[in-house]
Amino acid sequence: MRDINLANRITILRMVFIPVFLVVLLGELPSGIVAPSWWLVAQPWLAALIFAILAATDAVDGHIARSRNEITTFGKFIDPLADKLLVTAALVALVDLERLPSWIALVIISRELVVSGLRMVAVAEGRVIAASSHGKVKTVLQVVAIVCFLLKDSALLQDLLGSTGQQLFGTVSWVIMGAAIVMTVISMIDYFYHARDILTGPWEREG
Repeated sequence: MRDINLANRITILRMVFIPVFLVVLLGELPSGIVAPSWWLVAQPWLAALIFAILAATDAVDGHIARSRNEITTFGKFIDPLADKLLVTAALVALVDLERLPSWIALVIISRELVVSGLRMVAVAEGRVIAASSHGKVKTVLQVVAIVCFLLKDSALLQDLLGSTGQQLFGTVSWVIMGAAIVMTVISMIDYFYHARDILTGPWEREG
């Protein structure tokens, strides 16, 4: 990694620690080892903390790259990929834990795949579709919603807020997730709007 700048190193570390996040959230101890009571209580909170830190590094590596004028082609490729992998891993894990309906994860993940494909088409046509404010709002809402869903059913939250407070937290979590879904769709439509001339042609014929 000697020839990789600091911003890209942070991005790579974000990807490396995604399995750590999943192990903390989903991982079970080896057979014969009984998990202490504090681990079961702390598990969702540790997972939420790791996820929040990893998500926050997106702003850190972007700031470092811009401030040092070290924006690279590799960084442009790996940074959004790391973000998509982190969010996808969290959504799939929440579905596996039966805390999130699978259709929500499908909508969000499908959007990322569609937009990534659209960007590839744009690059092939010599165009760059810049990230919009809709996309940035979408990302923030997704991160906040995922953190809330990681915590909303935890035993410690009930101890801290009581049953009524936990129910209110759960309601707020669903509201934020709903807003994230809406912005996910809006940001996808916005990408298609700005790429409409690419999608409709004119196309160059081969041969």
